[in-house]
Amino acid sequence: MWLGLRRPHYGIHLGIQSPRIYLQYPTSITLIARKAAKKSAIFNFQSLLTVILLLICTCAYIRSLAPSLLDRNKTGLLGIFWKCARIGERKSPYVAVCCIVMAFSILFMQ
Repeated sequence: MWLGLRRPHYGIHLGIQSPRIYLQYPTSITLIARKAAKKSAIFNFQSLLTVILLLICTCAYIRSLAPSLLDRNKTGLLGIFWKCARIGERKSPYVAVCCIVMAFSILFMQ
């Protein structure tokens, strides 16, 4: 898409491009970045909430099967999973309602 602009002018001698600046086609890197930005859960708030909700539910389920797996890492970076399991256990009615609302919004509103 040229947007009504002239094509780039290339210099005749030595094959050097003219110093004039023209708008060119977007490169493949910018196209990939645009697609990644549309699909990334970090930049889309609803997708970020879905990932957090799935993390909470998964951690609570894993802790119900093998409590020692998450209980030995209560601090540090892996402590995030223990905290998500605690949220899933203690706030389970709210988490269940959030799961239902999120499922409804994903299935019927997108």
